[in-house]
Amino acid sequence: MDKIATPQRPLRIAIIGSGPSGFYAAEALLKEKNISVAVDMFDRLPTPYGLVRGGVAPDHQKIKNVIMVYEKVAASPSFRFFGNVKLGRDIQVEDLRQHYDQIVYAVGNESDRRLGIPGEDLSGNHSATAFVGWYNGHPDYREESFDLSVESVAVVGIGNVAMDVTRILAEHPDKLASTDIADYALQALRQSRVKTIYLLGRRGPAQAAYSPAEIQEIGSLESADLVIDPKEAQLDELSASLLKEPEDKKNVDYVQNVAARGEGSRARKVRLRFCASPVEALGQGGRVTAVKIEKNRLVSDGRGGVKAQGAGIFETLPVGLIFRSVGYRGIPIPGVSFDERAGKIPNAEGRVLGGDNKPLPGQYVVGWAKRGPSGLIGTNRADSVATVKGMLEDLAAGALKPAPADPHHALPALLERRKVRYVTFPDWKRLDALERERGARSGKIREKFTCVEDMLSALENAALKTP
Repeated sequence: MDKIATPQRPLRIAIIGSGPSGFYAAEALLKEKNISVAVDMFDRLPTPYGLVRGGVAPDHQKIKNVIMVYEKVAASPSFRFFGNVKLGRDIQVEDLRQHYDQIVYAVGNESDRRLGIPGEDLSGNHSATAFVGWYNGHPDYREESFDLSVESVAVVGIGNVAMDVTRILAEHPDKLASTDIADYALQALRQSRVKTIYLLGRRGPAQAAYSPAEIQEIGSLESADLVIDPKEAQLDELSASLLKEPEDKKNVDYVQNVAARGEGSRARKVRLRFCASPVEALGQGGRVTAVKIEKNRLVSDGRGGVKAQGAGIFETLPVGLIFRSVGYRGIPIPGVSFDERAGKIPNAEGRVLGGDNKPLPGQYVVGWAKRGPSGLIGTNRADSVATVKGMLEDLAAGALKPAPADPHHALPALLERRKVRYVTFPDWKRLDALERERGARSGKIREKFTCVEDMLSALENAALKTP
């Protein structure tokens, strides 16, 4: 067999997942000047870009410009995209091991953490994940239903995703009409009767997970007032002594300035509550009617930070919907190692670990599936580069078992034998153009296809019209 990573026999790599971490891994590999690589990227959806397409809020279009970086990666002749191919359904890990020298899992965290409180199964309890996917037109969530006829909503958590959910609920729909928000979501938001949104953070303003830009966006809405109790905006002695990061100081200053504004005059209110944890969802007739919260005191966590501790003081907030935004976790994939407790793929510096806690030859992980749900889109670049460094070290050390089959023709043939209608990157570019054309007809950036079957039908129809 020829030496691998040469022009005659390139290093063959499969990347599972086409979100930021997957594309950054592909970028790092394709930039290597001393070796030849061939990268095949797979995604269970026909569309690439993961959370950039399905998670970034529709009114944050500038963030989505990062897609231009990914398109440059996809333009490489050494890159192929196989969309609508799901690992564990259409192909198995053993198939990948037969065709590729190295496998990179870039599968993210597709599930969410629960609150673990009584009443959480009442109708009206939802994950922020589902709501975000719904208004972004993600095929997994297009059939979700949210009762926006209620007047009050609780959003549990104060990270950036919670900020997005709150902003979409509080914003005037006309401000969203020209974005790529799903049309059905825009129509539902136009009928919304929500007047009060409670944002519940278990710790104080110094520990808030949102960025200064995100909280300032909420405070600058023309459609709603951000209201904060001045007492809750004050720092406890411990938090004040630990306040060092400039971003945290900026958040605290902003919150205290907002608290001084008072109630404001707008009909809609976003009420940000600090040191408050939900302890029970209350309901009637199987539906949520209120959430019981407990006030917290902040104590040292013994590691230089603070943690929330229940103070035994309770309050009941009348709400008809509860959105939990308290973290994400991965889901197991057949044939892939999974740490159920941590909710991610077990690894040592990106090398996937087996049941004996030793690295599995040729298997790697990047992004949230590697480190858990932390950081912003750009954080994934350094993370992916670090994993690629380990991949190249293993190559140099001769630690890889070369795959016996050449995936160039064999992999498409395998999928065709299994009757898998895979989507190539040129196919995606046709879908992209169709979505933009659909959007232009109604004054939007794009109108997404929200159903996989509709995507595939659109491609078939486009192929029939091509001479």
